[in-house]
Amino acid sequence: MKIRCAHYTHRLRHRCFLFSLSLLAVCLLKLVYIKVTVRDSVYIQPYGITVSFSSTHNHRYDINCTAIYELDPVEIGKALQIKRKAIVDVDDDSTVSLTSDCQTFLKARGYNEAPVSAAERSFPLAYSLVVHKNAPMVERILHAIYAPHNIYCIHYDQKSSPAFIKAITNLARCTPNVFIASKLESVEYAHISRLNADLNCLSDLLRSEVNWKYVINLCGQDFPLKSNFELVLELKQLNGSNMLESSRPSGLKKQRFSFQHQLKNVPFEYRRMPVKTTVLKDAPPHGIEMFIGSAYFVLSRDFVNYISSSQVAKDFLAWSADTYSPDEHFWATLVRVPGVPGHIPRSEADVTDLRSKTRLVKWNYLEGNLYPACTGTHMRSVCIYGAAELRWLLNYGHWFANKFDPKVDPILIKCLEEKLMEKRQNVFLMIYLFLNESVTLYNNHHS
Repeated sequence: MKIRCAHYTHRLRHRCFLFSLSLLAVCLLKLVYIKVTVRDSVYIQPYGITVSFSSTHNHRYDINCTAIYELDPVEIGKALQIKRKAIVDVDDDSTVSLTSDCQTFLKARGYNEAPVSAAERSFPLAYSLVVHKNAPMVERILHAIYAPHNIYCIHYDQKSSPAFIKAITNLARCTPNVFIASKLESVEYAHISRLNADLNCLSDLLRSEVNWKYVINLCGQDFPLKSNFELVLELKQLNGSNMLESSRPSGLKKQRFSFQHQLKNVPFEYRRMPVKTTVLKDAPPHGIEMFIGSAYFVLSRDFVNYISSSQVAKDFLAWSADTYSPDEHFWATLVRVPGVPGHIPRSEADVTDLRSKTRLVKWNYLEGNLYPACTGTHMRSVCIYGAAELRWLLNYGHWFANKFDPKVDPILIKCLEEKLMEKRQNVFLMIYLFLNESVTLYNNHHS
């Protein structure tokens, strides 16, 4: 018995030794991996920030955005080299920390220093931001579109993480004229809840004290391509009309609203989404003719006022509840209804994404034909832009673009921030030079 026990004890010790050795090897491999990851990683700080988002990422890279805009091959090559490294991005907790002290946050990001002209103040804008993740990116979008006289509604998904919700709540608490939607949805992909999120913000914006002229909706992967001043100049030229996509649906797209859809669990990315059934839907109410577009719009206040009280709009919304991605036909169809403010006649040609300036999206199957190839990467056929597209984005003529991701190319976002700030400052420089020249001419004339 003693011999057997001794033999068993020896075997047990041997196994414990092998296990400990294996565990030590795994730990050493992890340490090596961490060292390599940290050594080969890169963190690109947002443009203009004076306080770091994170104290753990101190390595700085000098980026010449003007050279990237001019397509300088050396700087483009440098940007591509940086992009190949492991991109380190800050998390929601970093934004929670940054916004914990509102005074420090506003000073660090320069929210109180945004230059605003008289023309902009007389033409305030409203924004609806429907977001669900990546609080640092949401803050950068808000910073890029922010003007103290505008009004901003943020709708976050009820399913968002506690850290994200805290960060967005802090952001709204700290920043003047920014608020959280009074009614929040649990947003599901291609579901009526996505449309309701925007409608909730629109309802709140109509009740705000700011007499805004147009409302614009954005998501967490959008970014502006125009300064607020440039945007105001172009919106004034609309003379009350709306800017959004509105096209006649193909046979395939008609299935989205010709059959009832049910929200179901699915075994892939979105987990829950509307699934087509075999049940045909009734025709749209009030003899409405269907059009399709995108979820994104630039709408006049008169149009939003109209649909908020229109029985036609309310009935159409109820009818759309069991369709697929109703936000992609709701606005596109209502803007074609005769008599609505700023309506597009049904007889008018399709308004495609290239005609509508609301959103510049690059589809992989049209690259090389309608626009140059994507220099970032693709997600569901859509380009996530790279730094080499900076010049193309800024010069194409659209007001906003989609998609951007700091983990794919943080240099592009930083350079867009820089160029937009340059545009803002150039406006005031031109005003100053004009006034200075006018004073000089006046003095010379009366001397």
